[in-house]
Amino acid sequence: MTTNHIKPITGNCLCGDTTILLDTADTGEQVRTPSPFLSLSRFHILTQTCFNALSQIACHCQDCKQSSGSAFSTNVLVLQNEVTIRGPIKTYESKAPSGNIVQRIFCSKCGSPITHKSEAFGDAQAIQTGNFKQFSRVPFHSELFTKNRWSGLGEIPGARQVAAMV
Repeated sequence: MTTNHIKPITGNCLCGDTTILLDTADTGEQVRTPSPFLSLSRFHILTQTCFNALSQIACHCQDCKQSSGSAFSTNVLVLQNEVTIRGPIKTYESKAPSGNIVQRIFCSKCGSPITHKSEAFGDAQAIQTGNFKQFSRVPFHSELFTKNRWSGLGEIPGARQVAAMV
């Protein structure tokens, strides 16, 4: 099996006290998706190129809007064992409309969102890309929950449009 290693990427929260290291490798391994709320075809949409090229996902669900304080959140899915978070963090758990528990991790000093985990993601977690300068040039693979997109916002060019996760 060939492994394409993507050079480690480091980001930080607004105050700089919490750092995030993404050290990813494309091994071609299957990712576990145990959630009955996320069909394999929907999970494939999320992961099809995200693990290989760290393509971004824009999420328009209400939880992501509220946790980001914006019209949508920007994320990349990364395997949990490829993420290192250092610094002061707090965790908040909430129940998504699907019934899944979502664990949101943020800097305890400045409140910047860092990541969120859900059993729907299997072995992965969603990392907020606004904490990394490098992601300003990374294309978007998908837009999720587009049925909740704010009026006046158009589609991100080239991004797969997913109305809802069913």
